[in-house]
This record gives sequence, structure tokens and C-alpha cells, in this order.
Amino acid sequence: MRILIAEDDATSRRLLEAVLNKWGHEVVSTRDGNEAWAALENAAPPTLAILDWMMPGIDGVEVCRRVRQRAELEPTYLILLTALGGKEDIVAGLEAGANDYVTKPFDASELRARVKVGERVVELQSALAGRVDELQEALGHVKKLQGLLPICMHCHRIRNDAESWQRIELYVEDHSDAQFSHGVCPECLEKYYPKKKYPK
Repeated sequence: MRILIAEDDATSRRLLEAVLNKWGHEVVSTRDGNEAWAALENAAPPTLAILDWMMPGIDGVEVCRRVRQRAELEPTYLILLTALGGKEDIVAGLEAGANDYVTKPFDASELRARVKVGERVVELQSALAGRVDELQEALGHVKKLQGLLPICMHCHRIRNDAESWQRIELYVEDHSDAQFSHGVCPECLEKYYPKKKYPK
């Protein structure tokens, strides 16, 4: 997984890079909120980001807020890294759009567990998005007949949306993916094409 980290403290940034690389992740490293925001605005941003709360430029909470305000951006799982452990601070971060938080100095095992939660969420979002795309593609091929269909009781033509009368098979073809082939049922065969009886 590609993980973005935004941390202005060089020591903390290198430590984060080291543990994430050790766990097999590709790390995109940034030094402040402006760089982080620029990376998240890319066409293919990292799917998970660990953002320091207090950074030069824009802080981690503002990065979260901007990501959530841009609906067209790819969904990113956002973890705030903060020395602010108060309940009000945590609530403010979550309300700004963060998915989770880790307090500083971080515990590696706790961070790994929270990153794994983020991985599972990202995988589920990706699978769900794939299913939505499949359903939308399928719906694009489906036309549905519904409601009251006025049919003439004598000629069996149907009144279409333009208030004109047309053969029922043409109407069905226009409103579905069905196609018709014509044949003759046994009753009509006997009625309209009776077998000739020849004298013995």
C-alpha cells in the first residue's frame, strides 16, 4: 500500500518511514501540510495518509477537511498523528474528516494495528467501488417496462410515449433489449393455412 506521511520533524519522519518500509509499504514522504495536500490532489494519490496535526503551512486537521470537501478526490483513509490527547481535540480531528488518530510519541505496535484497520477499510472501499461500477454498467444495458401500457383491444397496437399507436413488438423493442422473430402458432396455422383435403 502507498502511504503518505506528513511530518515536519525530521526525526519523527525518518522513524515513520523506517517502520512503514519495514512493514512492506511504499512511503510518500512530505514535510508539511502544503506538500501533503499537493500529493493528495494528484490523479493517483496514496490511499492512506498519516498526518501530523501541527505542521507549518496548513495543519493536519485542515488537510483532512480539504480532502473531505473535495468529493471528486479518491477516498483516502486519514490518520492524525497528534500530541494533543484531549477528548475535545480528538473529536475536532474526527469531525474534520480524520478516520483515526495516534498519539505522539507513537507506539509502533499501535500504529501498525491502526494502519491494518485502514488497509481493510481501503480494500472494502475499493471492492465496493468495483461492484458499483459493474452495476452501473449492467444498468446501462437494461431498459425496464413499467406502469400502465395502453393496448388496443382489437388490433393490439400500443400507444407510445408520443401518443401514437404502434405495433406492440416495435414498442417492446424500443423499451427493452428484446428482439422479435415471427412465426405461426399451431392454432393460426390451422386457421389460416388449413391443409388441403384431396379426394381419394
